This record gives sequence, C-alpha cells and structure tokens, in this order.
Amino acid sequence: MEKEKIWFGIIGHLDVVPANIEDGWTSSPFEPEIRDGKIFGRGAIDDKGPVVACLYAMKDIMDNKKVNKRVRLIIGLNEEKNWKCINYYKMNEEHPTIGFSPDADFPCIYAEKGIITIGIENDFNIEGAKILSIDCGNNAINVVPKIASITLKFQNPSDAEKYTNTDDIHIEKISSDTIKIVAKGIASHAAHPDLGRNSITKLLLYLGENEYIKFLNNEGVFDIKSPKYLGGFSTCDESGDLTSNIGNIKYENGRLKLYINLRVPINTNFDKIKEFLEVLKSKMPGLNYTMENANSKLYVSKDSYLIKTLTNIFNEETGLKAEPIAIGGGTFARAFKNCVSFGMNMPGDKDMCHQVDEFVDIDKLMLSSRIYAKAIYELAK
Repeated sequence: MEKEKIWFGIIGHLDVVPANIEDGWTSSPFEPEIRDGKIFGRGAIDDKGPVVACLYAMKDIMDNKKVNKRVRLIIGLNEEKNWKCINYYKMNEEHPTIGFSPDADFPCIYAEKGIITIGIENDFNIEGAKILSIDCGNNAINVVPKIASITLKFQNPSDAEKYTNTDDIHIEKISSDTIKIVAKGIASHAAHPDLGRNSITKLLLYLGENEYIKFLNNEGVFDIKSPKYLGGFSTCDESGDLTSNIGNIKYENGRLKLYINLRVPINTNFDKIKEFLEVLKSKMPGLNYTMENANSKLYVSKDSYLIKTLTNIFNEETGLKAEPIAIGGGTFARAFKNCVSFGMNMPGDKDMCHQVDEFVDIDKLMLSSRIYAKAIYELAK
C-alpha cells in the first residue's frame, strides 16, 4: 500500500496565449501547418507539443516496459493566467512524489525565478486634451505587448498637429479635434522581454512631456533588465537579472496604472521588492502601488537525484554535455515538491513561446518523446 502512495507525475498545460493572423502569422495560428519539417501553430512548443510528446512516451513505456510506480499525466487549462486549475487539483487530488513539467528547456531546470505582478499608478493627463481611452488589447501580463494606443480629444484642434508618425507610432485622425496614437511593438514571452519590443513603453515615451512619464522613465520603470528602481544589478545572481515587462495598462478615474510582470532572481525575496516600491512611492506625491499574483521561486540542488538523473538522460540521448540551468519562466513544476521543468526547447534554440509563427521542429519533437520515455522509465521503475 505504501508503494501505491509513491508515484510519478508529468504536469503540463494546454491553454495558450492569444494569437491572431493579423499579428503577422504566416498561417492561421489555430490551424496547424507543416512547413520545412516544422509544425506551426499556437501551442506547438508551449505547451501542447511537449504534452503530446509525453503522452506518447507514456504509451511507449506502458506497452514495452515494466515500472513499479504509477505514472499520471496532469494537464492544466489556466497556466497562462492565474493557475486556478492546478490550485484546484492540489486541493482535491493527491500530489505526485516526484515528477517534471515539459514546459521550458533541456537539459533540465534547477531554478525558476520568483514571479510577481506589480501595479504602479498615479494621476495622469495630457495638457490641452481629454483622454478618451487607453488600450493595449487586454494583453496578457506574461506577454510583451504588440499594440498600445491612446485616443485624445483636443480643446484646440491645432494642438493635434504636433503628433506625427514615426517608425513605431501611427497617428489616426478620427475628426478635426480627435486622434488615436497607435504604438506598434513585437510580442514575446515576458520571461524574455529582450526578445520583444514593448508597445506600451513606446507609447508612453512618445508622450514623454508628461511629468508622471518623465518620473517613471528617470526611475528606470521602463527598463527591462535590472531596473534602477528595483535595485539595479544588486539583485542579479546565478539565476540571472531581475527582468520586467509592462504587460498591461489601464486608465480609470483620471489615473494611469501600469501592470508590470517581474521575474525575480532566486536570492531576492518579495519583501525586498516591496521595500524598493516604498522608496519609489515616497518620491512622487499621489503615486501608489500594488503587489499581486506572487509565485514563489523554485530551487532544487544541482546535486539532487532528480536533477542529476534528468540531465544525464538528456546528455546520453543527445551526445551533449549540457549543464542544468536557471530560467525566468514559471512552470507548473513549482506547484509540487520534488518536481522540476524538463524540456522541450533544445540548447541554443530560439525560444518561440508566445511569439508569432510559434513552431516545433518535428525531428526534435520525436527526440524529445524518446527522452521523456527514458526519463519516465528511470524515475518510475
């Protein structure tokens, strides 16, 4: 009976971030297409492709090997937002004794940064104009936003003429006294803000004469790595820099609020982040902040049985000599003890998660399934 309580879990997700053909996809994001040995479509690498690879790996082991532990595939549908699915599972189902999530990188992840969303808000206005709306298409907080806009109605129509097109800014004239300013960026995963170009940041910097925006810029709120207002490089450690993505923006009751997704290095706790925010708040009258959706770091020693076993399996199957790594992404692995993220991005490959024309290489998908099968056997035999 005690053996029955010891079981192996694989934890993945099937939900995805939004995608539209208008974003620049070569083919429909929700109608998978095979081109050049790759499957293109939203979820191909995050996380539907890896989940399918694990499902076939489980089938292979069930048909051809004998294991002594139960093996369960746990699939969530709310991973990209607030994890309600996995939290419900944890409250109502038994927890795996050991396991992995196929939702990041090979060879193996020994540390995932802490993740938290902060909000920074203050009074906001544009001199001589009424703000009719500010919009970013309800962008997901864990995605670098591709589009952001502000619609302004001017008391003096001639004031609208000072706003002109640039490479990243497009001015739409709605009427003689009303314009819409649209900023265009490049979407990417918030764990890698350097791979994208943030449209919200572009829009706000274009409106840079505003005192609130000048303050945010001077304090480093628009920085994507080791922001000055959050301690700069003092927070950097073996897991990397503290990274920041302004993922959403709201304008209500005359106040502008930025929603910022932070990936916090493993040696910096959230109390320290609060200290930094208190200092920022003290510098500008009316400024306020919130901290929400905190997700604690994951850390498993590189010398642990789980990390060593998974890393060795990957290296044996690929002929590489890769070392376990730390990431800024957050996976379901951190929902359970003795669980880490294992694949499916290969070392050196571009991370296509949350990006236009997301794809998975078919040969690497098949290789990954073999790697997963060997891992299941080794951890469950």
